[in-house]
Amino acid sequence: MVTLHQYDYLFAIGTIFAFLDAWNIGANDVANSFATSVSSRSLTMKQAMLIATCMEFAGSMAVGARVSETIRTKIITTKLFEQEPSLLMLGMVCAVIGSSIYLTAATKMGLPVSTTHSIMGGVIGVGIAAIGVDGINWGWSGVSQVFAAWAIAPGIAGAFGAIIFLITKYGVMLRRNPVKSAFITVPVYFGITSGLLTMLIVWKGASSQIKLSDAECAGVIVGVAVGVALLVCVFFLPYLHRKLVLGDWQLKWWHVIQGPLLLKRGEVPPCPEGVSEIEDFYRGHLTREELEAKRAQEGNSNDVEAHPNVLSSTEKDSTSSNVVASNPPGESALANARQPPPGPWYAPAVMFYWAKRAFFRGVEKDVVSAQSKSNILTGNIEEMHARVSHYDNKAEYMYSFLQILTAATSSFTHGANDVSNAVGPYATIFLIWHTNHLSDKVPVPTWILAFGGGAIVIGLWTYGYNIMRNLGNRITLHSPSRGFSMELGSAITVIMATRLKLPISTTQCITGATVGVGLCNGDWRTINWRMVAWIYMGWFITLPVAGIISGCLMGIIINAPQWGNST
Repeated sequence: MVTLHQYDYLFAIGTIFAFLDAWNIGANDVANSFATSVSSRSLTMKQAMLIATCMEFAGSMAVGARVSETIRTKIITTKLFEQEPSLLMLGMVCAVIGSSIYLTAATKMGLPVSTTHSIMGGVIGVGIAAIGVDGINWGWSGVSQVFAAWAIAPGIAGAFGAIIFLITKYGVMLRRNPVKSAFITVPVYFGITSGLLTMLIVWKGASSQIKLSDAECAGVIVGVAVGVALLVCVFFLPYLHRKLVLGDWQLKWWHVIQGPLLLKRGEVPPCPEGVSEIEDFYRGHLTREELEAKRAQEGNSNDVEAHPNVLSSTEKDSTSSNVVASNPPGESALANARQPPPGPWYAPAVMFYWAKRAFFRGVEKDVVSAQSKSNILTGNIEEMHARVSHYDNKAEYMYSFLQILTAATSSFTHGANDVSNAVGPYATIFLIWHTNHLSDKVPVPTWILAFGGGAIVIGLWTYGYNIMRNLGNRITLHSPSRGFSMELGSAITVIMATRLKLPISTTQCITGATVGVGLCNGDWRTINWRMVAWIYMGWFITLPVAGIISGCLMGIIINAPQWGNST
């Protein structure tokens, strides 16, 4: 084992940009996976961050793939670098640099792109610069699959998402008593969802650690599905009955463990004024009638009889003045809370304040409110949302738990697979630097998995909000029932692609599912096609831009004067 200390600088540069690459995966890839849950208000930003943190680490450290292919999806072969392993080390450094630079720019612009295709673009660029076009596998087992995935993944995910939502829409939401219909279907949905997500974990997330035959896989999947459905019937339905049907505002989430005992709980006391039983999932999103009333008010209409729910201009001014008069104390307190403590910058209290401010700044962002702000890409977002039907809020509440389940498991499988893949090039850099040895399969040390997982979590916490606010409600109006359909449709597509060995992107799947569910509203104008085109453009340019950056950097270095003598 010979450590190449003459290339310590390459290892250091690779470490820095590998961290930046993983940071961008957290800020871009993981963030767009949770944008649906946050946009529908099934999860708050803080809850989404905590779930993603736990699930990403659990997936990567517990059942994450310990072996990663040296070259992503076999674009080029390591045999071409047997004479000079350090050249492959240089190539992987250039690939990581190109990928991280592109991802940083895309994340800053709010483009949800495929991080997998970004590193593939970097590897292709490096391969062309080092060994020429003929050394790249352009066939179906290589690059061609990427181009096919641009159409296949969104289309399949959109179809599955639409089917699931249409069943929910006509089987539950449009029924005379949607809450009663939801009580019947929710255990079934929990069983089906748990079975499908178990399949996702067994086939994709934990395939490197769990070896089961087809019969054993079927038994595990059906067993989990039936077991979860029974648990929901015994423990969760009494909780929902107490909370939704009886309106028990004092009930807390941990009371669910009491199960049937909740049915013997005493009478519900009157709900105090201002206390909300459940989240209003459509809060801030106007219906068609509310939007017309708002426009009439903005047009200085004083016809209170025609618009009884709209304040007259005099009443509005009076209300506004009262709000302004009552706001300053609270605003002042909030402003004071955001001010650093007195003292020099190097004081422990001041340094702790700025560190906390930097790390938790993203959690404080109100993503749902930011999504309602119009810009050149969103167009008239109020008009788009007003075309979407609002369903029973209590029925939507039941689906929020299903959406949390799909979001958490998707994050687990992302950590199990994509974290190790993200640090695959870095593992190659480390192996060559540490041993001066090449291998088709590169063992990924535990500390590198932890390094990648930590960088991903930091990226999600610090800058994930930037991607989240460009997705979700800016594509179409979200609600828990819609968000659950989107995430489950995306998960089913990942399951199929895993079995067919197609390299698809979770970003493409969730975007396609979002469009598919949006079309089920019955009006194509409920979808922001400008934002969809913007996202698709980001997918299209990912591979060539990352490849050009990496290829140019690689070409300049290996063709620089005196490079051969220095080695």
